[in-house]
Amino acid sequence: MRKPSTPHPGAQTSPRSAFYCRCGGDEASQVQRRLERAFSRRDFLQSALVLAAGVGGLSPAASAQPAPSGSATAVAAPMVLRNVQLFDGRRTRLQPGLQVVIEGARIRAVEPQGQGAPQGAQIIDGGGRVLMPGLIDAHWHSLMAAMSMQHLLMADPALIHLAAGSEAQRTLLRGFTTVRDAGGPVFALKSAIDQGLVQGPRIFPSGAMISQTAGHGDFRFLHEVGPGAACSAVGHAEHLGASAIADSADSVRKATREQLLRGASQIKLMAGGGASSLYDPLDSVQFTLPELRAAVEAAEDWGTYVMAHVYLPKGMQRSIEAGIKVIEHGQLTDEATVRLMADKGIWWSLQPFLPEAAPTPMADPGSQAKSDEIATGTRRAYELAIKHKVQTGWGSDILFAPGKTHYQTVRLVALENWYSPLDALKQATSQNGELLALAGQRNPYLGAKLGVIEPGAWADLLVVDGDVSRSLKPLLEPDQHLKCIIKNGRVVKNTL
Repeated sequence: MRKPSTPHPGAQTSPRSAFYCRCGGDEASQVQRRLERAFSRRDFLQSALVLAAGVGGLSPAASAQPAPSGSATAVAAPMVLRNVQLFDGRRTRLQPGLQVVIEGARIRAVEPQGQGAPQGAQIIDGGGRVLMPGLIDAHWHSLMAAMSMQHLLMADPALIHLAAGSEAQRTLLRGFTTVRDAGGPVFALKSAIDQGLVQGPRIFPSGAMISQTAGHGDFRFLHEVGPGAACSAVGHAEHLGASAIADSADSVRKATREQLLRGASQIKLMAGGGASSLYDPLDSVQFTLPELRAAVEAAEDWGTYVMAHVYLPKGMQRSIEAGIKVIEHGQLTDEATVRLMADKGIWWSLQPFLPEAAPTPMADPGSQAKSDEIATGTRRAYELAIKHKVQTGWGSDILFAPGKTHYQTVRLVALENWYSPLDALKQATSQNGELLALAGQRNPYLGAKLGVIEPGAWADLLVVDGDVSRSLKPLLEPDQHLKCIIKNGRVVKNTL
């Protein structure tokens, strides 16, 4: 590498030559490589020390692959829940006279009440209350729900992750035992939850939201774009891992593979405009067909699928043509596109974006206008989904709502505008479980089903004080009405 020359004391030095940006030069690259090697060694040693302290006498093979749904190393005692009204996630009725037996992390039996309990089992008497599967949110943002956009774009990443850990516990205590994270750097949070370092739901991570330049995932400020931009064209959101900007089929393919490398269970693409982004029109169609197909091919090579953020028919149709299996949002679609979804077996991940279910108005008037437009299409979207029997999942998509993340449940209750209470709960349990299972071998919780109460399923359960066959409103007050929360066969809360 050529060494930089030292000017002669009497030499003339122009401001440009003295102060040109070196952040992309050979010297900076060499420093970066040294830092990466140093941090890799340091992180490896620190991780080894943490694992050694945390797993104690476990063998190296056991500590290298912690049970993704577990927390502690000790095996929980068997458990029997009896004297309950059972909603199993599939049948839209409550079933009396049954008891549920849990052994380890799974449900061993659903049987007539009065059968003998396993030796040493913990008996939980529901007192005639409802026993149901833990809730599943198919469109959640673990890092973006509880902080404002301004904080997310400027705050120290450590603070963002600490806040996400705190919110994860609140999410679980609202009864959500599983979430599909629809974009954000949640891999560390997921690992911490799975290892029992913090409480929270199971997470199906998407990793960075992949966006084109000027797309819904391009959160750069205008001064960061173009010839006058700073040395690096990568914005804070990309540094954080919240988004990845890609502008060719090859770039999209690479970004997809990078998320899979990090542990994504599915891939999130921005295929159309959105409300929270400042610069892209809602009606914009984003990514070309070859770009979308590149992501689909890379995901399918890993046995999983792509979900696409998009609201309008043209973007939805292009996404379906590219092989995308799940449409996120779509509130401004038309009937022809909904028929196409039904014919092709496409999943529709819908959210009840109603004014009364919005946690906070948008700070930017333009974004609020786009949000209002989306809200006007929400009712018709649900009506079309029901009419054409499209496979429908439910998600809350709460964003940038510090102090108001409980609107996650408000948006679940809003489903009663179109469905009976138990049909709504079916969406948020067994149907969402089927949607998440599209991840195939990338499913981080393989080996059992989610969202159902049946033998062999994961033991994620809620005991609810209130008749949810008549109304879901008891779920709005989890401190009072969620009497027992069980995740992975372990009691998280029990006030029975």
